[in-house]
Order: sequence, then C-alpha cells, then structure tokens
Amino acid sequence: MIETTIPGYRTLQLKHLVLDYNGTLACDGRILEGVKESLEILANKLKIHVITADTFGIAASELKNVPCELSILPVKNQDTGKLNYVKQLDRNYTVCIGNGRNDRLMLKEAALGIAVILEEGACLECVIAADVVCTDIVSALKLLVNPLRLTATLRS
Repeated sequence: MIETTIPGYRTLQLKHLVLDYNGTLACDGRILEGVKESLEILANKLKIHVITADTFGIAASELKNVPCELSILPVKNQDTGKLNYVKQLDRNYTVCIGNGRNDRLMLKEAALGIAVILEEGACLECVIAADVVCTDIVSALKLLVNPLRLTATLRS
C-alpha cells in the first residue's frame, strides 16, 4: 500500500493501480521503455491491473513477466467497462492512469486519476477528469514511487 497525506487535498491510501494499455503503457502496441522496470518496483506496494481492448493483439506477450493482471475488454462500452472494473476494486483505494476518452470515467471515479499525454495525445475529457497530468508514463509511475511529488503538485 502507498499512503500519503496531501495538505489541503486528502489522504491517499492506495492498494490498486489500474492502467490503460495502448497510449498509456504502450505505443502502437509495444510497451514503452522504462515501463516494465517501474511496474516491477510498484508491484511491491500495489496490485497492478492493465485493462485494454488490445487493439494490436499483443498486450499479453508485451506484458509477459510483468507483475500485473491483464483484462481484455470487449470493443463496445469500454468506458463503462473500465469504470465498473474500478468500482469492483473499491475506488477509494485505486489510482488509475490513462489517456483516452474511454479512460475518463475511471480517472474521475478513482481516488487518484492521472492522465498521460504521449505520442497519440490525450482526450480533453480525460485530462479534465484527472487529478494530475504527466507527459510520459514513467514520470506518472514515479509519482507513485515518490509520493512527495504528488504532495508538491496537489497541495493547497
């Protein structure tokens, strides 16, 4: 678990990390540099969940040996599928990271929502739903490794 109190914001007690795959952890289906190493570090504190439509059909092979639970969603209603996934985990203990329109509901529902803007961009609704926005996934993951960075960004 990751616990941190952010003055003027809230105390976060995080147990689950839910991540979108393509556009967040990967570009064109291929996992980005530094992601596997960062997830291995975070797996000591959080249960990691990757949820995706697996557009390129290679998420399972790309995530081989990465300590995470992979869930492949049907093409339709991915936004509500992701939202329901977070609700099952308990939103109060969940941090979500994503970039797409289908991520906006889970980012808003989570105790902490992080939007990332990578090569394919980020949906404006997703950015608005997030608590924090990062310009690369490794930086977003490092916010969780070093929670004082969250304090610096979110405190009043």
